[in-house]
Amino acid sequence: MRSQDMNRDWIVTARTLSEALPNLQRYSGAIVVVKFGGNAMGDAQAMAEFARDIVLMRQVGINPVVVHGGGPMINEMLGKLGIESNFVRGKRVTDQATVEVVEMVLTGLVNKRIVQAIMDQGGRAVGLSGKDDDLMVCEADDPELGFVGKPVQMNPQVLHDLFGAGIIPVVAPVATGRGPNETFNVNGDTAAGAIAGALKADRLMLLTDVSGVKNQSGEVMTELTPQEVRHLTDEGVISGGMIPKTETALKAIEDGVRGVVIIDGRVPNACLLELFTEHGSGSLIRSADRPPLGR
Repeated sequence: MRSQDMNRDWIVTARTLSEALPNLQRYSGAIVVVKFGGNAMGDAQAMAEFARDIVLMRQVGINPVVVHGGGPMINEMLGKLGIESNFVRGKRVTDQATVEVVEMVLTGLVNKRIVQAIMDQGGRAVGLSGKDDDLMVCEADDPELGFVGKPVQMNPQVLHDLFGAGIIPVVAPVATGRGPNETFNVNGDTAAGAIAGALKADRLMLLTDVSGVKNQSGEVMTELTPQEVRHLTDEGVISGGMIPKTETALKAIEDGVRGVVIIDGRVPNACLLELFTEHGSGSLIRSADRPPLGR
């Protein structure tokens, strides 16, 4: 009986590999930007599983870029230092003291944890921020928010250089400004979208703590067009925290990204399911002018 069970498992594994092969071939040489954040960042096992998926993507010929957040870690450090946070319309006011803590936490603690996790899985990774080689230059998004930036100039050559060396870039969403010694904190989704657009990426993956974009009945929509996204937003179906993510998706598609998927990062191997299976995972927003690979 045990032997039969083992044979059944091997058959399923072989069938899965066979079905994945066309997608493996299709994505060879593709650029995939992954926004990583949420609860997985604080869970050692989830971090290791994510890193393993990223390393596998690189091993099969994909050029992945990891862009990460780190809100809970920033909150924890601000609390330890006794720095109070003020909010305007739900967004944190980032003064000089706060932006210094943001840079320290994101480019130091969080970034290096992810780099180490990828290295532990046998990959090669380098941590950097939007400041490095002027990858991301920002202006103030809203004067009331202080040093919260919106990307206005992207210089992705450093990422192409790392691709050529077989290295996985891990990017902290901290950017330089046009003025001397300016530092900006950038929303992680916004940074990922800007980087994906600058790279004309084949896929942008926004990992979240929800299963995807839902319709009026609460069902996850597996595929949407930009026009459908705008309609659902106007109708109030897309609301709350999903709006910034879909806005990031639409902007990325306008900038030349083939497709953006909003995906539940809590699902094991979510990235691999999206890329290497026919059904994918989460909600894929397709570009009408530049059809995405896969699905």
